[in-house]
Formats: sequence, structure tokens, C-alpha cells
Amino acid sequence: MRILRRWTLMAVVLTLAVTLGLYAYRTAFGYTYDDSLKGADLAANVTPDTGVTNIALFGVDTRTVDIGTRSDTMMVLTVDNKRHKLKLTSLMRDSRVEVEGHGEDKLCHAYAYGGPKLAIRAINRNFGMDIQDYVTVDFGQMKTLVDAVGGVWIDVSEKERVEANKFIKAYQKEKGVPKDERTPIEQSGYQHLNGVQAMCYARIRKGGTGDDWGRVERQSVVLNAMFAQVKNLSTGELVSLMQTMMDDVTTSLSPTELMPLALGAVKGGMPELVHTRVPVDGAWEYSSSGQYIVYDLAQASDALHAFVYDDILPVSATHTAAS
Repeated sequence: MRILRRWTLMAVVLTLAVTLGLYAYRTAFGYTYDDSLKGADLAANVTPDTGVTNIALFGVDTRTVDIGTRSDTMMVLTVDNKRHKLKLTSLMRDSRVEVEGHGEDKLCHAYAYGGPKLAIRAINRNFGMDIQDYVTVDFGQMKTLVDAVGGVWIDVSEKERVEANKFIKAYQKEKGVPKDERTPIEQSGYQHLNGVQAMCYARIRKGGTGDDWGRVERQSVVLNAMFAQVKNLSTGELVSLMQTMMDDVTTSLSPTELMPLALGAVKGGMPELVHTRVPVDGAWEYSSSGQYIVYDLAQASDALHAFVYDDILPVSATHTAAS
């Protein structure tokens, strides 16, 4: 009985320790945990590869995951511990795909129709993926993260500068920033951008800046520039950055899932960040109405699988033809 009481006491102590630890973690990092996907059928099409974890990354203009919010940005975030890499694959938001219950529609509409669950099912079904979890980020808070890492260095073209300044003016006017304190990008070229400048640069798509394709590339540029800055941060600064970032995150990953994933990714130092996009250049076209981006989904799926599981970076169709 004495041994039984000791084991019982130990079990209670361990349970309390784990519970308090999770509470402290949630309190420290303050993200919103969504457990609605646990046990849900997410139409995973392949068996997960050991050492490779795929997560749906959604960027929205609001933190909410409620039905009706479109996902401005859709990516597959791959934590590849076998090769010590973080991989980001952008999926074009206007891609014409099959969305359950809605027929053929834009990929980004799946999030609006059914939140993360329907969006993940759409990605898994159309691209043959194994995604079980998601992270939704308020990309409107990109400015906070950029400022937290000390700003970023970006090569800005003149067209990008002009278009970004329109966003900067509108954003800072809305926030009540006086005219003499606003921070437009003064000139084109390689330069240091603050949070507002980088956020607006990453969001533009008009004025001859490349439509959604250009916006995806600029988001990649900003992410890579931020990652370059993160590599120089101390442990304390990294923790502070995590706290800042997690305030604007909603995820289906529980603390017990998130911590091992994060620790595995940074084991042995900061991982390499690699970004690509599907469909590749030269393998898509606009629909006759101009509303959709149309391409061979099987071909795009093959390219995505090769990148995620075999570490083969997609090559543009135009480059392949030219070579």
C-alpha cells in the first residue's frame, strides 16, 4: 500500500507539472488553440513521411477563423527534419479546384466556405497531401514582426515603390499617423524597410507589379529577409519574437505538439528556409473569364510532392522548354 501511495502521489505530481507547464506555455506565448480538427476526416491522401511534417499556413486580414473569411495567402509549410529545412510552397489563391459542396471554385474560397477544415480538405484532395494541422496568421501584423527583427533589407523597384506608397499612405492615415510622421519609401533600390513599409510592399499586386504572382514573390522576399535577420538574434530575442508572433496566431497544434515540432526544427541550429510556388512558370493560364488560374493539378501535385518529400525544387516549364 505504501508503494501504491507513492506511485499515486508521483502520478498526481507529474499530472500537475504537465498541466502547469502547458498553462505556462499557453500564457507565455498566448496563441489561440483550435481543437476542432482533432479526429476530423481531412481527406489525407498519402501516408505521412517520417521526419517530414506538412502544415497548412493561411494568411488572413483578421485573426478570426470564422466562416466567411477568405485566405489571402495559402502555403504548405513543411518541417523537413531529415534535411534540416523549412520549406514554404505557395498555392495560388485563384487556382481553379474542386471544393466540396461548391463544385469548381477558387482555392481561397474554401476557407471562406468552411474555415480551415474545408480548406485543408481542398488542398489534400486536389494536391494529394497529408496535411492534418494548420496555422492561421494575421498578415496585417507583419509590420510588428518586421520591426521586432530590426527591419529588413529589400531591393524595391520604382513601380513597387509607387504602389507600396499608396498602401502606406492609406494604412497610416487610417491609423491616425500625422502627415509629417508617415514613412513612405523615398526611393527605389536596395534599402532598409521598416515594418509598415515591408508589409505594404508584400501586399501590392497592381500598378504593373505582377498581379498575384508578383505578390507571392514579394512575400517570399520579405520572409527570406526576415529569416536572415532572425538568424542573428539571441535566445532571449527569439523568445520575445515568438511571444510577439504567437499573439496573432490561431492553430490546431496543441502545445504538446508544437513544442517538439519547434525543437526538432531548430535542433543543430537554425534550419535553411526554401520557398517555391505551384504551379510553376509556364505551366498555367488564365481562364477565358480571367477569373481563375487554370493548370494541370496532377502535374502541380507531382511538383509539390517532389519538393516536399524528395527535396527537388520545381523548375519552371518555360525554363525546361528553353533548355
